[in-house]
Amino acid sequence: MARFLKDVSRTFSEYLLIPGLTTKECVPSQVSLHTPLVKFKKGEKSDIELNIPFVSAIMQSVSDSNMAIELARNGGLSFIFGSQSIETQAEMVRKVKKFKAGFVVSDANLKPDNTLQDVLELKEKSGYSTIGITHDGTSTGKFLGIVTGRDYRPSRDNIDTKVEEFMTPFAKIITGELGISLNEANDVIWEHKLNALPIIDKDQHLRYFVFRKDYDSHKDNPNELSDSSKKLLVGAGINSRDYKERVPELLEAGVDVLCIDSSDGFSEYQKETLEYIKSSYGKNIKVGAGNVVDKEGFRYLVDAGADFIKVGIGGGSICITREQKGIGRGQATSLIDVAHARDEYYKETGIYIPICSDGGIVQDYHMVLALAMGADFIMMGRYFARFDESPTRKLMVGGNYVKEYWGEGSNRARNWQRYDMGGSENLKFEEGVDSYVPYAGKMKDNLDITLGKIKSTMCSCGATTIPDLCKNAKITLVSSTSIIEGGAHDVILKEPNL
Repeated sequence: MARFLKDVSRTFSEYLLIPGLTTKECVPSQVSLHTPLVKFKKGEKSDIELNIPFVSAIMQSVSDSNMAIELARNGGLSFIFGSQSIETQAEMVRKVKKFKAGFVVSDANLKPDNTLQDVLELKEKSGYSTIGITHDGTSTGKFLGIVTGRDYRPSRDNIDTKVEEFMTPFAKIITGELGISLNEANDVIWEHKLNALPIIDKDQHLRYFVFRKDYDSHKDNPNELSDSSKKLLVGAGINSRDYKERVPELLEAGVDVLCIDSSDGFSEYQKETLEYIKSSYGKNIKVGAGNVVDKEGFRYLVDAGADFIKVGIGGGSICITREQKGIGRGQATSLIDVAHARDEYYKETGIYIPICSDGGIVQDYHMVLALAMGADFIMMGRYFARFDESPTRKLMVGGNYVKEYWGEGSNRARNWQRYDMGGSENLKFEEGVDSYVPYAGKMKDNLDITLGKIKSTMCSCGATTIPDLCKNAKITLVSSTSIIEGGAHDVILKEPNL
């Protein structure tokens, strides 16, 4: 007979936080959200610490280089998705490591012999109105000109007109030389009333753009997550199939941390992957593993050498693993169980293994619950997929703007390695869906609101750090009736003014 667990499989929505004493010192401005990403010994610090407890999910529809740059600038970290070629993933890592605040690599480029039709299609696809014209149409080709919305009239101009006929040519463009400081570049922009300043090297190759609209964001980012060389930190997802080929390319590109991406991490394949990476490249290479939902899975991967553990199976908004295979566990119950195992391991060995809560976040207060239940940081997909910085298209559906969002277990992702059970056949059934999420705008605007809620809730719990919260928070189960009581009820809501 199977072994039956006594614990009920519970979700975050079944719990509430009980207020603690809010002292005069316990105000949002005094709250620290710093948290360790990778394991460390007692009395030491983690080699990588996040400034906010958020990482973005290892998904095609969430974590590319643009998301990684913006999240790192705001204190978190992205794991660039691994369900792509080794070369393109490594290039995304390089783009993040080469990023310089305020200096933007041009993602919209054409050649002089392209047409106005190409300009319009590129603008529609990328959303960018400033297009660099280079000899080969690449972001680093010889810079020949620039096209903006002021250079053409779609309603009147012939769409077959060559770009070279209406672009602003190089001879008429004010440029900056590679090596110019951001302050100097901004001074040139303001002095000459420019909207964009192309930065070129000594061979006239385009290297960056500096934009007037980004001026405000050029100010110091107090939460920016960077290394000693002021390069942004970035992670990358790997699988247990092609890691021998993928890992060296990612390391060469400068990746800071790796994470084995699997729906079920309690496997010999992950053990072999961890042991190979550690033996081949040294224990200083940071590798997370998972996902697991209990003590046994946690201890297995920790013993194999994992630097952090991801917790959660089937709790993601686009994940249907529980429906399809009947495996998983409520996210809250999983997290509580693994957090106990983490604390036991720390007492036994003096080594602290951070755990990541992956899935199950519906409301912002669920994030605080996850941290109070023992998570060191939280991985989210749906939350980040809504923003401008995610790689998916923004569409109008039913009169509302949405962004595409699909799971790595969907046929669209075709990421069969993530669900690999050791056979030779590819994905036969889906464990994720293809969907939309409501469009929410820029990441920073939304992130500031979310972090404000977290800090305010922590103050109500009498905590100013994540360890304080985890140690002192009081949590209670809620009934279905009290959940109803917690929302608006027994009133007639006013219709919003249109």
